[in-house]
Amino acid sequence: MPQRTRTPAVAGMFYPADPAALTSMVDGMLSTARTGHTDNPKALAVPHAGYIYSGPTAAVAYAQLDRKRVRRVVLLGPAHRMPVQGLVLPETDNFSTPLGSIPLDKEAMHAIEHLPQVSFNDTPHQTEHSLEVQLPFLQRSLDTFTLLPLVVGDASSKAVAEVLDTIWGEEETLVLISSDLSHYHPYSEAQRIDALTADAILHLIPVHHQQACGATPLNGLLHLAAHKGMRGMQLDLRNSGDTAGDRDRVVGYGAFAFYEGERHAA
Repeated sequence: MPQRTRTPAVAGMFYPADPAALTSMVDGMLSTARTGHTDNPKALAVPHAGYIYSGPTAAVAYAQLDRKRVRRVVLLGPAHRMPVQGLVLPETDNFSTPLGSIPLDKEAMHAIEHLPQVSFNDTPHQTEHSLEVQLPFLQRSLDTFTLLPLVVGDASSKAVAEVLDTIWGEEETLVLISSDLSHYHPYSEAQRIDALTADAILHLIPVHHQQACGATPLNGLLHLAAHKGMRGMQLDLRNSGDTAGDRDRVVGYGAFAFYEGERHAA
């Protein structure tokens, strides 16, 4: 049976469609990103806007990864284009970008397909950018890896946490949550709102959709992280007024890492 591939939907819009230009852009942002420490995070929360806006913040998160250790990425992002119930897996075999093809983790997909909040449907994945924009960063930050992509719609924090816990894995598995922060406030107001949101995230307190567009998958991670006694770290916090936009109506971007064990306690 031929391999089924989800092709890029926002190449040439959110990021360059030309492979050489895309590689140069991503590598450039990764090379200038700050790294906080040498420990590999178990989970990351990263933004998903166009690269000229949120790319520098995303790069700070990806710069934390051990490219040889992570071999599976569990990627959750909110549904932007259509209403979705629960968490939706694709029916394809691969996701592609201008940098090549990424195989999906069929074993992990089968491990969660029995859960009532999980379903299969290619349609929400076809035009969803929240997952796609993470892929070139992953391709330039990791060696060989498989992908478990989930578009998240109407679901409780516990339902999301149950899915994550089922496929949590060890250090080979990275949990990646795709979420921007506040939307369309004046610059200083966005800074105030996003600082409060960042504080909640670091204390593993659920956030509202007005604070983060990916609040549903993010809250699922926060719920599980609290249960597991994890610790969060803020890696970067800025908005589109700091990168490529005006300061009248900005979008907030944050990068956060989550670690298992007590080494990262404040």
